[in-house]
Amino acid sequence: MESYRIESNKKKSRLPARLDFLQSATGLVLGLFVWVHIGLDASIIMGPDAFNWVSKNMELAFLSDTGHGYPIAVFFAVFVVFTLFIIHALLGMRKFPNSWKQHRIMKDQMAMMKHQDTNLWYIQVLTGFMMIFAGSVHLYTMLTHPGSIDPDLCAGRVVSDHMWFVYLVLLVCAALHGNIGLYRLCMKWGWFQGADYHRGRKVRAKLKNLRNKLIIVYLSVGLLALLVFVIYGLRHKDGEPDQPAYATQAHEAGPAAMDDVPEEAPETESVQEQPASLIEETLPHDNAPAVQESEPAHEEAADDQGDVRKEAAGDDEATHQEAGPSESEAHGAQEDALHIEGGHGPQETL
Repeated sequence: MESYRIESNKKKSRLPARLDFLQSATGLVLGLFVWVHIGLDASIIMGPDAFNWVSKNMELAFLSDTGHGYPIAVFFAVFVVFTLFIIHALLGMRKFPNSWKQHRIMKDQMAMMKHQDTNLWYIQVLTGFMMIFAGSVHLYTMLTHPGSIDPDLCAGRVVSDHMWFVYLVLLVCAALHGNIGLYRLCMKWGWFQGADYHRGRKVRAKLKNLRNKLIIVYLSVGLLALLVFVIYGLRHKDGEPDQPAYATQAHEAGPAAMDDVPEEAPETESVQEQPASLIEETLPHDNAPAVQESEPAHEEAADDQGDVRKEAAGDDEATHQEAGPSESEAHGAQEDALHIEGGHGPQETL
């Protein structure tokens, strides 16, 4: 009895009630945010232009003179949501069954009572646990890339980065956890109930009906938006979408650039003619007639070719001129050998 009196005289702490209120407040903000977030993401269903318009307004592009917006605004918004998300998760984990024994007791109680709200609370526990991982990945990605809210970039993350499964799990968990949580907040704090018991039952039935409809609507809209992102991602991965304007202009300018190459041929021809002229100047004086005989032949060959490319003509002329001195030297050596054998002197050869 004495110990009971001591325990009863202690002042009870209000901390659990305050933490419970903080959990409800953060849950209310995050639940409303889920509604808005899924609705904004669903703008991709109406096309990339609609999604771009939504993303630019989120970046406060209407306050910018250039219309590019301020990605830092998205950073601060994601930072606030991420902070509330962590606080709500930590407060919610206080009520999670932290051992197998507690989990077994809760399961037995659910099977015995067969109470719908108790079953919904268990669904919230499971979805909340999965959202701790999937939601953290999504929020961290947006926190580190605040300027990547673009239909092409989002579709690339969904398909190329294989994030579609994470977003699918996050969508199902957010739709269930958020709508069930908002319904349970109305029941817990007595919103829309009133003092009349019969009126309270009718309001509760309406809230249940509204909760179920909201779950179906947000799941359907979210899955359709995710499917559209997957389709856009697959198109970009396979290269099906139309090329942007700057790509088509570069592609059209390609052949024109190639046509300009032959105009530079005279410069290469002049460069190639310089070694040939140097070789001709270094030839002996006795072999000059042989070089002169080879030059008309080269000129006639160049005239017969007609409209052949200048680069090929220059290359042929250079190769023939380089080959000319060697043939003339061989011819001169043969004549000298014949004159020596016949007994003729150098003057008679002249």
